[in-house]
Amino acid sequence: MEEEEEMENLIAPPWLELPPEITSTILQKLGTIEILRNADKVCTTWRRLCHESDMWRVIKMQNAGADFWDREDDLEKICREAVDRSQGELIDISLEYFGSDNLLNYIAERSDQLKRLRLVCSYNVSGEGLSAAVKKFPLLEELHLFYISITKETIETVGRSCCALKSFKLNNQICRHPYIEYDEEAIAIAENMPELHHLQLFGNKMTNEGLEAILNGCPHLESLDLRRCLNVHLGGDVGKRCSQQIKYLRHPQDSTEDYGLDAEMTDCESFDEDYPSGFSDIDLISDDGDYYEFSDASNYSDDDEMFFEY
Repeated sequence: MEEEEEMENLIAPPWLELPPEITSTILQKLGTIEILRNADKVCTTWRRLCHESDMWRVIKMQNAGADFWDREDDLEKICREAVDRSQGELIDISLEYFGSDNLLNYIAERSDQLKRLRLVCSYNVSGEGLSAAVKKFPLLEELHLFYISITKETIETVGRSCCALKSFKLNNQICRHPYIEYDEEAIAIAENMPELHHLQLFGNKMTNEGLEAILNGCPHLESLDLRRCLNVHLGGDVGKRCSQQIKYLRHPQDSTEDYGLDAEMTDCESFDEDYPSGFSDIDLISDDGDYYEFSDASNYSDDDEMFFEY
């Protein structure tokens, strides 16, 4: 009986009989953190697969906030290890609620094949850090920024450095602040990103002047998301032009239900006169939580796609 039990213990687990490509697909669904913390240690077969560069062409990491026990330094360490394992083959990386200029530079130094970069609430990433990094991403096609504070100079650098850029998201958090108009970001996009096909500017404070600049400077634009851009008024000629030129258009007052991230108004303690991206401004009219009037104006579903399939 004991010999039979010993023989059973020597039998390989059934998952080892799976073809390597299927096992790799299954492991990738675990996510970066789970692979490096646990799956990598299960058996020699899994460890070997977890060290293959193909496993790390796409890296998606999220700090779950207060309920997540990892410190940001730990997450950055894990991210660096994942980037190292990609061996220069990384094409897609998404970081949520963590990240820094140092980490972005580490990625840039080792990932010149990168095509997609997504940063969500990476508050320690600065405009200067992003500008330095994108210069090393000549193949970048998609840059999606959520609540990242950058300037028009950063946008200009992105446009000049990433000539293949097709999709750009620059989404702001809505704050209680006095009414303001600001077209500099829109003009920077128009003058430096002529090959854009998809553009999302949630909560931007541009006016119709900025919108017209984009329509003039981005002739290939197929989709445009203007939700919460309450200084834009799509009546008259500009509205007609949008309907003719843009295939997928989201209006300023359109529902934000499918936006995924927090679309509610927040209190901001300070305000930069130069109005860097990351926060938009709004006048509070009602405290009932249901109705707000925006100045001068008439929930992470999955940002892997925009507001449409493409």
